[in-house]
Amino acid sequence: MTAQTVAGAPTAPLLDFDDAVAAYEPVFGLETHVELSTRSKMFCGCATTFGAEPNTQVCPVCLGLPGSLPVANRAAVEATIRIGLALHCTIAPWCRFARKNYFYPDMPKNFQISQYDEPLCTDGYLDVEVDDRVFRIGIERVHLEEDTGKSLHVGGATGRIHGADYSLVDYNRAGIPLVEIVTKPVTGTGRLAPAVARAYVTELREVMRALGVSDVRMEQGSLRCDVNLSLHPVGSTTWGTRSETKNVNSLRSVERAVRYEIQRQAAVLHAGGRVVQETRHFHEDSGVTTPGRSKEQAEDYRYFPEPDLVPLAPDAAWVEELRATLPELPLDRRRRLRDAWGVSATEMQAALNAGAVDLIEATVAAGAPPRDAYKWWMGELARRANESGRELAELPITPADVAALCELVASGRLTDKLARDVLDGVLAGEGTPHEVVAARGLEVVSDDAALQRAVDDAIAAHPDVAEKIRGGKVAAAGVLVGAVMKSTGGRADAAKVRDLILRTLGTNS
Repeated sequence: MTAQTVAGAPTAPLLDFDDAVAAYEPVFGLETHVELSTRSKMFCGCATTFGAEPNTQVCPVCLGLPGSLPVANRAAVEATIRIGLALHCTIAPWCRFARKNYFYPDMPKNFQISQYDEPLCTDGYLDVEVDDRVFRIGIERVHLEEDTGKSLHVGGATGRIHGADYSLVDYNRAGIPLVEIVTKPVTGTGRLAPAVARAYVTELREVMRALGVSDVRMEQGSLRCDVNLSLHPVGSTTWGTRSETKNVNSLRSVERAVRYEIQRQAAVLHAGGRVVQETRHFHEDSGVTTPGRSKEQAEDYRYFPEPDLVPLAPDAAWVEELRATLPELPLDRRRRLRDAWGVSATEMQAALNAGAVDLIEATVAAGAPPRDAYKWWMGELARRANESGRELAELPITPADVAALCELVASGRLTDKLARDVLDGVLAGEGTPHEVVAARGLEVVSDDAALQRAVDDAIAAHPDVAEKIRGGKVAAAGVLVGAVMKSTGGRADAAKVRDLILRTLGTNS
């Protein structure tokens, strides 16, 4: 077993992952919170703009001042129903809001308006693909609530309240419409559990984007995930005690949190210990979890029906109207594109993970062959995005630019090497691919007479190599090809140069 440290303090030992999944079966569940992209908050008219000055988007309702009354946001209800339909849920014909009472500084009313025993959407599923297998993730419920404010702990090393000098509260986020999507326990994934968890959150994010209900930017907190995980011995039907890792804020971190908790809990059980039911914090820098607060006893939030809001009773005809607005679901779309592009499931998953599917599709629509579009976005451009720490979509190049680049290569006006030089120019803001080619003089040398002169010069400069080629050592032609490429500044077609060298020296090999 191995141990890691967080901020200089040792954490729990870990069992090797392969040993852990050989002895124990993981069961996980995910609670995902999605902030809706409505213009106003859930129960008042305050704006929801991200990044505004603290406490400038507040009013008596979202501050919980005496005498203020909430009014439900119809657009948020509509978005939640569309989410439920996309996740194959049953839409409740009647449901209501409840008060969830707990006393945190970021809860201005000292309760959260949420849904409890009567959620809006129940009993759905979402299919995900991992290693050419389809896993159906059951959805327990989708309910609508309001988000909390945000506590800022100033000072200290961790950004958490422990060790902070003081805390501030920004209530701009308080009251923003928030949808919570809760899975049923996910079993039968074995060693693929971390990858399946990541694939689920990835797919859920794509569904939200397709519906247009949220920007689902995890780095801004509009998509947040809690990871519940337990282990039980392989062959046992009794599930173990679960941990709950709170507020995991990236796809990679979801996978790492599941993997770490499998290894940590397996080490505890392997040593004869007992897993404690508790919340845990995930550390992005190290990929480990540390204890938060114990949940050995069930928490009583003292739910009761919200007396200031009437129940929701979505009309069946309205629900069907909303069903008709659903777009093609992301998994169905990717399967269609996969067939059209001739790529494998693994290649399509890689494009999804890189955020390249829309870019490739737009490039193909602009006239590029699918394989060429895939190659440039997932090869050279993905490398450059990684090097610069940006998303692919943030690169200063358009699908139309990439399609033009593909056409220049296909027509023989650019080699792949020259095309990479053209990319340099486009990304540097020098214009479109055609403009960069013209400005930099990068087009392939197509003048046969000029190319013949370059070949003759190379032969004259390397007579010994020419004799080897005449004697049958055709591989030596690479030296002359290199000389020609150097003299033309890399603007010659290497295959064409090689053929011309062999013809000039009287061999057709």
